[in-house]
Amino acid sequence: MAGISVTELNQIIGEALKNEPRIRYVTVTAEISSFKHHLASGHWYFSLKDESSAISCVMFRQNNLRAALMPKDGDAVTVAGHVELYGRDGKVQLYVTEMRAAGSGDLYQRFEMLKQKLAREGLFDQGRKRILPQIPRKVAVVTSASGAALHDILKVSAYRCPWIPIVVVPSGVQGAAAAGEIVEALGRAASLPGVDVIILARGGGSAEDLWCFNEEPVARAVAASPVPVVTGVGHEPDMTMVDFVSDVRASTPSNAAEIVFPDRQELIGRAALVRAELGRIMIGRIQRTQLSVHETREKLFRLSPERRLHQLSDQTAFFRQRLNQMIQGSLQKKTDSIHTLETALHYSINQRLARTESETARYRTRLEAVSPLRVLERGYALVYDREGRVLPGAADAKKTEKMILRFADGTVAVRREEEHGESGSGTENQL
Repeated sequence: MAGISVTELNQIIGEALKNEPRIRYVTVTAEISSFKHHLASGHWYFSLKDESSAISCVMFRQNNLRAALMPKDGDAVTVAGHVELYGRDGKVQLYVTEMRAAGSGDLYQRFEMLKQKLAREGLFDQGRKRILPQIPRKVAVVTSASGAALHDILKVSAYRCPWIPIVVVPSGVQGAAAAGEIVEALGRAASLPGVDVIILARGGGSAEDLWCFNEEPVARAVAASPVPVVTGVGHEPDMTMVDFVSDVRASTPSNAAEIVFPDRQELIGRAALVRAELGRIMIGRIQRTQLSVHETREKLFRLSPERRLHQLSDQTAFFRQRLNQMIQGSLQKKTDSIHTLETALHYSINQRLARTESETARYRTRLEAVSPLRVLERGYALVYDREGRVLPGAADAKKTEKMILRFADGTVAVRREEEHGESGSGTENQL
């Protein structure tokens, strides 16, 4: 059977405790036991017990500094806080935020009852607290027009940030009528144009003097204000009901002014840092823009028609040169080849002519050996007609009137003549 881990179980228990409204903010009256003041951290560790039960408690240093007593074992105290599970040890603890000696009177009981009521309604929850503007446009101060609190606020604001306007909304801050006046003044302050922070302040005094700030209408008016409220009531140990419901609690009126009004020296320093950062950003952006422009210019140059034409012109010149070189080389090769062929042809022709001449001479010799012209050199002659035909015999010669006689040294044209002899021996041809 699979199960969950101890850590998961403690987380479930812790979430259940956080979601239980009855222990979100509780007030307990009991006796202290096992008290221990941890010197290194300043925290208080103790138990609260009654006749039959006990619960472990812790009160952190930032809370016990406001306590008006140093408790010891056996003291009867009334504490306020919330209950959580300490996950590491799996132990339920009461985390104490306030401590008073038990039996402080009716005012304290009324205070605690109202505190529990407002806490159950969620008016103390941190999630509803609003963030103050870093530099307010206008600040409204709800306090006595003649009290020391206003003087302290004006003094601090003049030193820290004098250019922020301040509107004083006067109100009573002590006595039976003060609660109603404070509620009315908070409403008027929130309706003023441009006001984005309200300071509710009063100087120190007894618990009875400060009691108007514990009244339920005042606490609800602070919680319902549409404008963030900073409370600076009394001195550091004093905690009134408005401190729990306000957006920010200050320890004194002067501290409230320090929280609301920014320090001009700090603003100047921050402005210098912002200026330096803006300068760095602008320089970086300018450099990036310059680089982008340079890259774009280079790209445009690479893609420009003029550069393309130059490239094509250079390529054309290069290819023309290569083509000329190839043509010249080819022509040279062809010329060399033609020269070689010509030489070979001349050689072949000369060889052929030489052979032909040799054969011709040989044939001439043979022809001359059988040539009839050789016979003519011995005194003989050839007889031709006018057409150049050889007349082989006398019969043919008798038929031809004009003839040509060819001798070895030339030709002679003759005409045939007929003569008749007296003896009647026949006809004799004469030339």
